[in-house]
Amino acid sequence: MPVIMFGLFSSYLNTFKGLSKEVWWLALITLVNRAGAMVIPFLSLYLKDDLQFSLSDVGWVMTFFGFGSLAGSWLGGILSDKIGFYKTILLSLVGTGLGFFGLQFITGFWAICLGFFTLIAIADLSRPAFFVALSAYSKPENKTRSLTLIRLAINLGFSAGPAIGGLIIAGIGYYGLFWVDGVTCILAGFILIKTLNPKKAKVTDEEKLIENPLSPYRDKIYLVFLIALALFGVVFVQYFSTVPLFYKEIKGLSELQIGLLLGLNGLVIFLFEMPLIAFAERKGWSQISSVIGGLLLTGISFGFFFINGFNSALILGMIVATLGEMIAFPFGNALALRRAKLGRQGAYMGLYSMSFSLSHIFGHNTGMQLVNRFGYNSTWLFMGLVSLMALLLLVYVKNVLAKEENSTLDLSKI
Repeated sequence: MPVIMFGLFSSYLNTFKGLSKEVWWLALITLVNRAGAMVIPFLSLYLKDDLQFSLSDVGWVMTFFGFGSLAGSWLGGILSDKIGFYKTILLSLVGTGLGFFGLQFITGFWAICLGFFTLIAIADLSRPAFFVALSAYSKPENKTRSLTLIRLAINLGFSAGPAIGGLIIAGIGYYGLFWVDGVTCILAGFILIKTLNPKKAKVTDEEKLIENPLSPYRDKIYLVFLIALALFGVVFVQYFSTVPLFYKEIKGLSELQIGLLLGLNGLVIFLFEMPLIAFAERKGWSQISSVIGGLLLTGISFGFFFINGFNSALILGMIVATLGEMIAFPFGNALALRRAKLGRQGAYMGLYSMSFSLSHIFGHNTGMQLVNRFGYNSTWLFMGLVSLMALLLLVYVKNVLAKEENSTLDLSKI
């Protein structure tokens, strides 16, 4: 048994081989930054319990939060092209740290709305910049695995953050979260300066400037792809809003059981995503086909909610949804980066990030309203319909991309 375990562990470690040291530094910066984002999971509790906001007021703050993410992703894409990914990430990390320090002293409703809009806008400046940096520091054949490593860092950070945040709240109160979040953001910025300064870091796949870069707003097939991803996001975010309520109200699970079930998602990703992506790359899986397959699995996972009497079906549903996430997101990221080579990467990846910001703005609220008016089963059927719409759009994208590739091959023979 020890020999078998050692062999499995050795195989797991081998899936990380070949990634540049700069990608590992990016992963560490992401881990520190995400682990420090402790205010976010406790935001609704902080607003309701500490500041005595009504549920309606909390909802509006979360809406401003979402629009801040949208604005930051858009502006971050522009800055990445204008001043470069390094300066954009550094500006975002330091600015976010200072923002956390100041936000704890704001208590008025509209001031809080404006404060969180500004804070998240500054924080999400780095989202497209991180994608551009990852592309620069990764060999073309390693991009999907590099993206998977960053996702692994994000998941580890989000797992550790809430646990540490709970201890801080119990020990010194909510204001402690703002100080720790601010310090970790600035610490991540310090690591960036020491490790990825352009004078020190080695660019592996430098962006080649072309004479007439294509604007992502004129790249019609890319826009269709992003619409499909936004619809996919609307379905996926239900696992963080309506699904936990379903677990408690309909299935009768306790908070502990819900936490363990949601934690299964992070555990499966941590253990299996990198080996799965390494296997897929060896087998030459198509990026767009993988996104289609991942979306299909996520849509199918809602079918397990119609099975009565067996809570084990919920575990299977979570595993199926997580498998869909593990396949769709890394290959979706990689496809967006590949497409971005047609123009300016910052603008392309800014739009990519904005598609998921839109999912958060509309997905949570849509699910809640549907549950309130029509019940859970009707909501799951609606999400199945949205999944089908996204699948049809992705199949269209796949066909167009295939025609583009065939056209390129024909031209190369002339």
